[in-house]
Amino acid sequence: MSLSFRQRVYKIVKKIPRGKVLTYKKVAKLADNHKAFRAVGNILNKNYDPKIPCHRVIRSDGKTGGYNKGVNKKAELLKKEGYL
Repeated sequence: MSLSFRQRVYKIVKKIPRGKVLTYKKVAKLADNHKAFRAVGNILNKNYDPKIPCHRVIRSDGKTGGYNKGVNKKAELLKKEGYL
């Protein structure tokens, strides 16, 4: 049984180690749809599972991007993990 795009995104994001990030574009590419970076953002925006560290996915220009708990919380988490 093959995984849905959403499941592939979650599987990829779960593996991002603390202190590291991937871009929405890179996650889309790893999930076999390099043009679906906006879909990746929408999928992660609906995620409330703490086991999926969606705060570790950032924009290609290096800015943090959105976060369903607020951009300040995302920046705080990334700082705490040593990324920012």
